[in-house]
Amino acid sequence: MKKNIIFVVNPISGDLDKSDLIETVSEFSAANHFDLEVYETTGKSDIAAIKKLYNQYKPERIIVAGGDGTIKMVAEAVEDYDIVIGILPAGSANGLSVDLNLPAAIEENLKIAFLHHYIEMDMICINGKKSIHLSDIGLNADLVKNYEQSDVRGIWGYALQAYTTLKESNEPFTATISANNKTVEYVARMIVIANSQKYGTGVIINPNGAMNDGKFELVILKNLDLLLIGKIITGNMPIDSDDVVIISTDKADIKTDYPVSFQIDGEYCGAQSNLEIHILHKQMKIAVP
Repeated sequence: MKKNIIFVVNPISGDLDKSDLIETVSEFSAANHFDLEVYETTGKSDIAAIKKLYNQYKPERIIVAGGDGTIKMVAEAVEDYDIVIGILPAGSANGLSVDLNLPAAIEENLKIAFLHHYIEMDMICINGKKSIHLSDIGLNADLVKNYEQSDVRGIWGYALQAYTTLKESNEPFTATISANNKTVEYVARMIVIANSQKYGTGVIINPNGAMNDGKFELVILKNLDLLLIGKIITGNMPIDSDDVVIISTDKADIKTDYPVSFQIDGEYCGAQSNLEIHILHKQMKIAVP
């Protein structure tokens, strides 16, 4: 019985040419006696197309080459099926693969994606949209918006936008947070809704996060001056600081006193003043080292 694998490739993610990657994956799957079906995303009705392929081939696994956005789209497409998703990091935002400690070398990643065991990972639902990694409201979402509109890519693009964003930032917002049967109010610069520990840049924002514990964390940054941002960017997240509050819960409501920029997994989602958040426990199976 031949085993089928569907390989979903985002051809434009991370500005990399994917033809070599497709060839490498094809060779690997042939060597391991898999039948490979390649699907390149178009950004139009991909979910329906992937569902159709799933029903046609009944694959062992679905392998995804792309960033967080592509992985999330595939997870949504197969949420009703019992299937393991393998990841080949190839996007501009690879936060999830950083968090899963996937190696940089493609050979290692192929083995993990095709052959290794998996974890059952939580997702977060925010106002009906799914998040697999990190979403936030406040300064970083402004940054994502500015970054999406800028020409400079990569870490310098981020650094440049971070400076601009800080310089032009709005007043702090007041957030009323209901979670764990308590309602609290904070004046904040930014609130991270975290399923995991670190941003795609490797920055640890939520040291206690686990992706399969049935909980998410709200990381409230009350004061964001350059010093604190510097600490976070260099990976020295000041946990014991008065400027950082972390709430762990399985559902929460956040209301802000004015609409604040909001992003999900690196995608800007407009300004919001009300977020309804709950955990989707063990929502997807992901192959891990």
